[in-house]
Amino acid sequence: MMNPMTSSTTDFLATARRVIAREAEALTLLGDSLGDSFAQAVTLILAAKGRVIVSGMGKSGHIARKIAATFASTGTPAHFVHPAEASHGDLGMLMSGDVVLVLSNSGETTELADIIAHTRRFGIPLIAIAAREGSTLMRQADVGLLLPPAAEACDTGIVPTTSTTMTLALGDALAIALMEHRQFTPEHFRMFHPGGKLGAKLLKVRDLMHTEVPLVTVQTPMTEALLQISQKGFGVVGVTDGAGDLQGIITDGDLRRHMKGLLDLAAGDVMTPRPATVAPGALAEQAVAIMNERKITCLFVVEPGTSTASGIVHIHDCLRAGVI
Repeated sequence: MMNPMTSSTTDFLATARRVIAREAEALTLLGDSLGDSFAQAVTLILAAKGRVIVSGMGKSGHIARKIAATFASTGTPAHFVHPAEASHGDLGMLMSGDVVLVLSNSGETTELADIIAHTRRFGIPLIAIAAREGSTLMRQADVGLLLPPAAEACDTGIVPTTSTTMTLALGDALAIALMEHRQFTPEHFRMFHPGGKLGAKLLKVRDLMHTEVPLVTVQTPMTEALLQISQKGFGVVGVTDGAGDLQGIITDGDLRRHMKGLLDLAAGDVMTPRPATVAPGALAEQAVAIMNERKITCLFVVEPGTSTASGIVHIHDCLRAGVI
């Protein structure tokens, strides 16, 4: 006798795979259908002196909010305006110099009428994303991005699924095309994502390093070197030559290896030569990788092309910042 739970599980998985396959097929159709209108939309946004105002109603509105957020986080100033609120005063958010991006699968969403009319009245460029070529929205738009004919993921064809997936992907494509044209770097990205795990992953070593570096020379007696280790609180001290170039490091492991007669030695006698270092412009994540690989807790920060330590970063600094 068949287990009802097993039967249900099989049915659920079959549905999930059918939905994903149908949406994946639609995305392939979308990619194949792109043409000059996509390039025209990107060019129109690049020429704008203001923001991209994104709008849509219902499920398209949810997608519009996400597209606006993606634009804003990748160097294209953008803002979502709800079409119903636009009809009650928020049309004032649309200004000369802006570009308006309106989403509507049917292209006939009545709540969008005032936004469309406002763009036509004041000469604000309008980009449309819709699935019906002859719809009101596509006829009124300066640039129309037409979604290819693709069945919704549900067999009834009434639930916005495939259409919203294609619209979201098209918004992502616009954002990335704009981002790449502007040569938007991870450093720019971090400016818009200072918080959370993403911001932490994009921190640079210079953002976390300490500039009061524990240093002694190779001739420094170990009595003084021990004081430096204790006072600076990093558990290590760097050892430099007469020119100030970093030559080695003294760690607790070095101290244990030289316990016999330690206080009669100089720093150069105890140090481990050629310590691992990191550049101040490196990602903090890279510093963590080096420390993990070497099984150490500190890295001296050295400017590229020099041997002078300008800072020190501790694994705890990275932990506090959420890099790990």
